[in-house]
Amino acid sequence: MNSINATAAPIDDNVLGDRIGDATRGLLSLRQSDGHFVFELEADATIPSEYILMRHYLGESVDTVLEAKIAAYLRRIQGAHGGWPLVHDGPFDMSASVKAYFALKMAGDSIDAPHMARAREAILSRGGAVNVNVFTRFLLSFFGELTWRSVPVLPVEIMLLPMWSPFHLNKVSYWARTTIVPLMVLAALKPRARNPRGVGIRELFLQDPATVGTPKRAPHQSPGWFSLFTGFDRVLRLIEPLSPRWLRTRAMKKAIAFVEERLNGEDGLGAIFPPMVNTVMMYDALGFPPEHPPRAVTRRGIDKLLVVGEDEAYCQPCVSPIWDTALSCHALLEAGGPEALNSTGKCLDWLLPKQELVLKGDWAVKRPDVRPGGWAFQYANGHYPDLDDTAVVVMAMDRVRRNGPNGQYDEAIARGREWIEGMQSRDGGFAAFDADNLEYYLNNIPFSDHAALLDPPTEDVTARCVSMLAQLGETVDSSPSMAAGVEYLRRTQLAEGSWYGRWGLNYIYGTWSVLCALNAAGVDHQDPAIRRAINWLVSIQNADGGWGEDAVSYRLDYKGFEGAPTTASQTAWALLALMAAGEVENPAVAKGIKYLIDTQTKKGLWDEQRYTATGFPRVFYLRYHGYSKFFPLWALARYRNLRSTNSKAVGVGM
Repeated sequence: MNSINATAAPIDDNVLGDRIGDATRGLLSLRQSDGHFVFELEADATIPSEYILMRHYLGESVDTVLEAKIAAYLRRIQGAHGGWPLVHDGPFDMSASVKAYFALKMAGDSIDAPHMARAREAILSRGGAVNVNVFTRFLLSFFGELTWRSVPVLPVEIMLLPMWSPFHLNKVSYWARTTIVPLMVLAALKPRARNPRGVGIRELFLQDPATVGTPKRAPHQSPGWFSLFTGFDRVLRLIEPLSPRWLRTRAMKKAIAFVEERLNGEDGLGAIFPPMVNTVMMYDALGFPPEHPPRAVTRRGIDKLLVVGEDEAYCQPCVSPIWDTALSCHALLEAGGPEALNSTGKCLDWLLPKQELVLKGDWAVKRPDVRPGGWAFQYANGHYPDLDDTAVVVMAMDRVRRNGPNGQYDEAIARGREWIEGMQSRDGGFAAFDADNLEYYLNNIPFSDHAALLDPPTEDVTARCVSMLAQLGETVDSSPSMAAGVEYLRRTQLAEGSWYGRWGLNYIYGTWSVLCALNAAGVDHQDPAIRRAINWLVSIQNADGGWGEDAVSYRLDYKGFEGAPTTASQTAWALLALMAAGEVENPAVAKGIKYLIDTQTKKGLWDEQRYTATGFPRVFYLRYHGYSKFFPLWALARYRNLRSTNSKAVGVGM
């Protein structure tokens, strides 16, 4: 994508004000009845496919209307290549395609239907279903499509390992931990899906599925490490059947206790779809009936993730009310006006009791002396608050406190800050849910073909935490934590000038996050790191004035920016980044603002089909339906506000 160097046409202040007003009203119209915000969170074909397959695994009565709607959704998002992608208009993905095909066949689609024939051809032409990932292999093993020899050994005795052992549950991420524990119980019991219709997908294999062995080394995995861990896997496969019954029973009890301590009501284990499904399947395999309370409440929670429309339906991987509400607060604070500010107050009043002040979650294993004080991402996930949400909430509360200090949020801000400072990793960075989750060698085990077993510090989360500390008045001189965070950010800048974005797509998101942090930390705008970032952002601007980046930018052999059609949210991030770096008068900013003005809909919002967020790089992406609603408003309002001041400086953390 080419840089735009010509002078931009001036932005009419009246038009700008009108568009900000339209966007504010559009956002406010989407409030929930109690004032908070929650928008749809869409992933790819895998989650809705797994929902259908779960129901048939359990032998539940068929909901033909719901299945027809999910099937309609799956057919619509099928790619031109015949398979299913991980992102809108993305390349073929084998695991997503096999699951979608299986789900559609389970829902009653004929294998001779044109869309099924195209999918089958696409799958077979790429080697067949043998090339699915580890998680899909487990699913196919439950259905008897593959044997248990096709998956890595996952002995439930892992529950009994000491912390000093090379593998321990507290050495992997929270999402891996909550997914693995019930899966270990299932791997020990090796149940078979009820599958009343007897549907299978033998036609997707080019070889006898019974001959399929364990997965090959993934591209990110070291040959040496992988060979070592594959050897361990072979040994475990031989000795697992010899495990003493008393030892297995003890491990099973500990795994079940782990799950039950963290059941989390209808919000579910980890408050994310995969461990919730594994939990229901675990109780089923253990012989508990559907009405067994822990099983029943989790099963109800899974249905709460459904988005059901008139013609289509899909299942979300989780919900994002804390994140959506906190970011909406920042957009509304920037927009200003009585109704927006009143709504912000209601949002913060809703957020205030969501702070976890009592429960010490899994994070406390490595930080036992730190008091809790974080917010989760979902409505409830007390064992797993996250630093990103916490920093964003704290900064929103602090902005309101500045406007009218009354002490209402002082304790919440102090506890949030204390928790975040206590969660800093030893390399100076901050991770999403844990501290010092730096056991990188574990991504080489056969189970970790997705390369997402860990939750290490990242540039975007570190930036948010630095932004929070700076907004609360800290400097690199007064705060060792902040100084270490800034040093981490300087160290992780790429030569091209960008920063990696772990939770948003990708280098645009990371660069926005870091430029906000460096500005808040008082780094001079003429600093070489900031100048390189500015030049990079300007150089990747699209010809239409906006910005867009493709998910392929997460490739392991990243060689430079991977452009894509413009999106409203990525354009907003680039604009907010440039303005944080003091570039409000840069022609690139005016062009970006004009793009947002020109593409605003009659409802005051923006359409955005492309995925601009990340669950796991290269494996799982997200489309936050709220991003195109609050980020563009935020950028437009900030542009107006900066142009009306003499300093042209952003005085807040983000």
